[in-house]
Amino acid sequence: MSQDTLFDKVWDLHKVSNLPGGSDQIFIGLHLIHEVTSPQAFGALKDKNLKVKFPNRTVATVDHIVPTDNQSRPFKDNLAEQMIETLENNCLQNKIKFFNIGSGNQGIVHVVAPELGLTQPGMTIACGDSHTSTHGAFGAIAFGIGTSQVRDVLATQTIAMNKLKVRQIWCDNKLSNGVYAKDLVLHIINELGVKAGVGFAYEFAGPAIDELSMEERMTICNMSIEGGARCGYINPDENTFNYIKNKLCAPKYEHWDKALLWWKSLKSDENSIYDDVFKLDASKVEPTVTWGITPGQSIGINQQIPLLDDLPPSDQFVAEEAYEYMGFKPGQSIKDIPIDVCFIGSCTNGRISDLRVAAKVIKDKKVSKKVKAFVVPGSEKVASEAKKEGIDKIFKDSGFQWREPGCSMCLAMNSDKLTGNQISASSSNRNFKGRQGSPSGRTLLMSPAMVAAAAINGKVSDVREFINK
Repeated sequence: MSQDTLFDKVWDLHKVSNLPGGSDQIFIGLHLIHEVTSPQAFGALKDKNLKVKFPNRTVATVDHIVPTDNQSRPFKDNLAEQMIETLENNCLQNKIKFFNIGSGNQGIVHVVAPELGLTQPGMTIACGDSHTSTHGAFGAIAFGIGTSQVRDVLATQTIAMNKLKVRQIWCDNKLSNGVYAKDLVLHIINELGVKAGVGFAYEFAGPAIDELSMEERMTICNMSIEGGARCGYINPDENTFNYIKNKLCAPKYEHWDKALLWWKSLKSDENSIYDDVFKLDASKVEPTVTWGITPGQSIGINQQIPLLDDLPPSDQFVAEEAYEYMGFKPGQSIKDIPIDVCFIGSCTNGRISDLRVAAKVIKDKKVSKKVKAFVVPGSEKVASEAKKEGIDKIFKDSGFQWREPGCSMCLAMNSDKLTGNQISASSSNRNFKGRQGSPSGRTLLMSPAMVAAAAINGKVSDVREFINK
């Protein structure tokens, strides 16, 4: 088993007890909730006449079901209105901090917590959402949990888990111009497979990771779950500390100095032992696009959709399913595939840096008449900053629709959905069948810059043709 990694240190610091059957009881330092997975959990507490153990360690926002075109209340969707009312009432009754629409701090839970400084190194973080792994970018150990575990955390501030193994993913050199964190993590998932991370925590490390901004690191850790890992993390460094400093919920004054000393002690030791190490050369990664129905089915922009015989036997069944569903042919080039809808947003790529990069591509250009394109800021803070910088105007002038914060078409639990068998160029995290709202809709995952390029040309395009001119 691994030894002296950040994961080992944080796990041991938060272990409350050994449980029968071999699992551990782990204390959760920060619990994030939203409107979708919390109602039944609060209901279970009421049924047992239990109270929330530590209300000050739980923070709520609303993101999944909120409409992005018109957020006036009551929502047009009665179920969505009922869900937000339930969250409002549960937070009020249990004295839980709730960042509601119009607060200035509402947004996708995995965007809001870091930008407020709630996410900090050495924490254990849980949320009823699989992409909670995002927060590992700060050197936290963050787990997506189910509704029954949301109940457990509310009632006891702990969860029961088996300790994970640790795989280090070492990324040498650095990404080339026009290649982004999204491309890197899609490449990693393709190389290792969507099931390789089962039972593991992924530690992302190496020169290429060190070069990434905090928001790019969040993209990497966000999608570690798509590789099967329960969580992904990056050791904290000066970039981490500078990002957190002066945030609303960051430690202040002498507390900052104490926190900094502790955070620095958590980094994996130089002689740490890992259960596995995987190495890659980041400089060889090119803009990457998914072609199938799992995030692992991806290729570089200049590659062809793989032939069945070129794939391992274990991947061939899903590949055949993907060929049929997507309507693509083995050996077909991914470049120039026509696009119907372009979506920039989600907890993976809806931050201000994502919008800035895409805006640079789209500036002074027009969205293809064949494409419906829209951009959804990840939070009210992101939207506000974008408007200050004139980014919203760049998008609107180009033909993009500018929306209000929310999860939007990432999972289509709102009014933003594909129709029929439309093909979407999406900066989100999952390309599963029906993920974006239509049972026959097709999703191609790519970076925000690549989505912008696709919007201009109306087809899958190499963004380097725009930025390298």
